[in-house]
Amino acid sequence: MPKKLWRPLRLYGYDFSVKPLTSHTCKLADEQAAALEALLRGRNWKSRRVPYARFAFESDKTNVVFYESGKLVVQGKGTQEFIEFILEPEILKQARLGYETVLNPALLEPRIGVDESGKGDFFGPLCIAGVYVNEAVVRAWQDLGIRDSKNISSDARIASLAETIRKTPGCVVSVVAIGNEAYNRLYAKMKSVNTILAWGHARVIENLLAEKHRMDPPPVRAMSDQFAASKSVIEKALMKAGREIELIQQHRAEEDLAVAAASIVARDEFVKRLSALEKQFEITLPKGASAAVDEAAKKFVAGRGAETLAQAAKMHFRTALRAQGLPEPPKMEWRKR
Repeated sequence: MPKKLWRPLRLYGYDFSVKPLTSHTCKLADEQAAALEALLRGRNWKSRRVPYARFAFESDKTNVVFYESGKLVVQGKGTQEFIEFILEPEILKQARLGYETVLNPALLEPRIGVDESGKGDFFGPLCIAGVYVNEAVVRAWQDLGIRDSKNISSDARIASLAETIRKTPGCVVSVVAIGNEAYNRLYAKMKSVNTILAWGHARVIENLLAEKHRMDPPPVRAMSDQFAASKSVIEKALMKAGREIELIQQHRAEEDLAVAAASIVARDEFVKRLSALEKQFEITLPKGASAAVDEAAKKFVAGRGAETLAQAAKMHFRTALRAQGLPEPPKMEWRKR
């Protein structure tokens, strides 16, 4: 095996250091998983127990875990060697590591990714971010661990990645942050979270296209998660510039690097603005919607008054009614049409 897998990469005048991978995940079919387990046992890898895992092995520098869900997780300093010399040639029978963009050239195409944060959080704003990437940006982020922000638990890590995204040469970022008072006015008018989301997504795309002179080459498409039943929701909210670009809405869009980057920037903006609200009102405001959020909402109303709650919270949540001691309307039974 090669002792040194690190290599310098130069693109468009920028130098990027591409370091060996230290973590990797992928899906395996049952027969592939069985073959991998037999191979590792045959090579005397040390077996260990991991919750919800079908099997797990370790060597001096690599941990391999295959979960009941069908997901394989490889971690450690030997991750890249394991992929290149065991997983791909012995199990997958296909060389993919380092060839992803050859197998799928669309990964290098200039595009805009859009995602939001704060939709499911009672406290704090709704933040929508858009990120433009091109080939140089994609290659610069090759080993940075940029992925859907929901899979990154640390706010500090989110902040670090968001800063890197913003500072990457060639990348263009735009954020639309809808504060709570503005959000509540929009909801009173639109009566739909999806309509607000469509409006925010459209504004972000329009804002980025106004910066097209900074994009080299211009984006060929804009991508976002499909959050509404009809894909036309965002299209209807777009103005002239936005209608001139292909709009792709799909489930699990955050698997695309541009959308994943947008999710990180949006979450970072949300976390910072939520922190500012905590300082303003001198109270801890938990994320999400939970029993802890209910308690914080009641404490907020007791200390600041019900009339102030709209400055820090989304008032259409049932949490707002409970915090004010108001009756909740009966829950509608969901039925698939």
